[in-house]
Formats: sequence, C-alpha cells, structure tokens
Amino acid sequence: MTKPTTLAVINQKGGVGKTTTVINLAASLSIMGQNNLVIDLDPQGNATTGLGKSNSDEVKNVYNLLIKKINIKDVIQKSEIENLDIIGSHVNLSGLEVETANDSNRAFVLKEILSAERNGLLKNYDNIFIDCPPSLSLLTIMALVASDELLVPLQTEFFALEGITQLVKTIERIKENLNPSLKIRGILLTMFDKRNKLSSEVDREARNYFKEKVYQTVIQRNVRLSEAPSHGLPCVIYDKNCVGSKSYFKLAEEFIKNNKVESAA
Repeated sequence: MTKPTTLAVINQKGGVGKTTTVINLAASLSIMGQNNLVIDLDPQGNATTGLGKSNSDEVKNVYNLLIKKINIKDVIQKSEIENLDIIGSHVNLSGLEVETANDSNRAFVLKEILSAERNGLLKNYDNIFIDCPPSLSLLTIMALVASDELLVPLQTEFFALEGITQLVKTIERIKENLNPSLKIRGILLTMFDKRNKLSSEVDREARNYFKEKVYQTVIQRNVRLSEAPSHGLPCVIYDKNCVGSKSYFKLAEEFIKNNKVESAA
C-alpha cells in the first residue's frame, strides 16, 4: 500500500485507552523516525490537548475542515514532537451530524479531503491516525469510510468482548456499503492487570476469536499513562521509562514489523 496508511482507532465504548493509544503510538513511531499525522475526530478533543494543543482554537480545527471553511494545509499544526503533526478537534464537531442531515454525501467528506491530498500534502506521512469518538456516530462512520485499516483497543474487562461483536457487525456493514477494502490492522489489549484473573481470561478469549490480529504487546494498567495528558504530553515523552511507555514503544516496534511483513506479502 502506498503511504500514507490511514488508520481509524476505534471502539464504541469510552474509557478503553483509545486516545491514549493514538497519541502514544503516534509519538513512539515519530521518535523512531516515521512521520505521523493525528486527526482528532472526537468532540471532546482529548488527543488535541494530550499533544499540547488547544481544543478551543476557533480557526484551526477539524470541524472547519469538514465544513470546507479552511484548507487542509492551513489546519495542520506541528506538535512539540518532531515528525508528529495534528489536526485538532473543537466542540462544534458535536453538532455536525445535525447540521449535515440533508447531505447524502456526508459520510464521504473526510475521505474526499484526504484522497485529494494523498499524493500532495499528505504523501510525506507514513501514517494518519484518526481518533474516533466513543460511539458509532456519523463521525465514526466518516472515519471508517476514510480509513484503510482499523486499530481496536480492547479493555481486558468483563463486557469488552460483548461490545466488540457489535463493532465487528458495524465494520462489516461499512465494508459492504461504503468501504470494501477496509480491514482490521490489529486488536490491542489495554488496561491489562496481571494480578487480575479476568484480564488473562479476556486475553485468551480475544486471541481465540481474532487469532493473529491481536497484538502480542499488551498495555498494562499504569497511572503514568493517565497523568501524562494533563501535562500536554504523550506518556512516552512525559516518562519514557515507565511501564506504560515501554509497552507503547514495544507496540510501535510490532506495528512497524507487521507492516513490513504485510508489504512483502
């Protein structure tokens, strides 16, 4: 696949480590020398603030990009991390579904914007990560239509696998009707607690169900991962030696390795 690869990081359940994964995986890959762009499609704007940018910038935000008020080249901001750029979110994004109710083409808006620049402004990026809202809304569908692949963070807790079957059904519907080439890049087990028997059970069930799609790397429960965003930094910068950061660096290595294997296949 020609770069960039567009990946939606998605789970309709909140609090599963979705945004944490977006900013820490993108930052780890950037530290390793890849060029990455994060698009914050969640109206809460946590990926934006987690990368040290304001989610109340009235001009440079993804909402203005989607309503064609601003050009993509004017909306991309550099983060403090080399090789890592961001298109920030804004609370106005939460009204987009109602505002575009009469537009039959609305699911394709983000895809069209990204496709138009794939060989232009965006061609130097290796990956474009889209942080989706924690719901199966219009914004999530826009991300699924615009993406090549999906990365699904899965919390190692009781209802996790139940929720993911609903997500898989949605992905199948999108493939059937809107984006036939969409595929799952990987399932990432998050908030893993090795003292908790349930974590190991969910790990085993997920690997039985999704086979090799589940990353070998698991993200352990770690307080530093929760602290870092309040400092406007990914954890891999805030405390690169903590257990959470080490997990994300390991995930980035696995991510690159898997990509090379797929490209060679």
